[in-house]
Amino acid sequence: MAIPPAPSLKPECGVASYYHGALAGNPTANGEIYDPAQFTAAHNTLPFDTEVTVRRRYDGSGDGGETIRVRINDRGPFVEGRIIDLSPTAAKVVGIFGEDGVAEVCLVEVTPPESL
Repeated sequence: MAIPPAPSLKPECGVASYYHGALAGNPTANGEIYDPAQFTAAHNTLPFDTEVTVRRRYDGSGDGGETIRVRINDRGPFVEGRIIDLSPTAAKVVGIFGEDGVAEVCLVEVTPPESL
């Protein structure tokens, strides 16, 4: 049996947001219970358990360059133009928690799940 290729991801850039901690305790799309304290995220196409490095893009004000590694465990975002929804804990690291709750980011590295 051949091993399938790793997901291919050219740096994917777009808007990141985060999903609310009030969803804590609800099941995610992969069946695990959502814990807003974990470094997890929702992406529409990457396989569950894929790890992604998210880097905030520089915005000209001195903000940007912060990175966080998250594991995909849910589907989304469901708002046009957004590429990833981060847990609140991950959103704090890249500096998008609060205020607008969105920022330009690039997904710069992908590690496929070990089962692939």
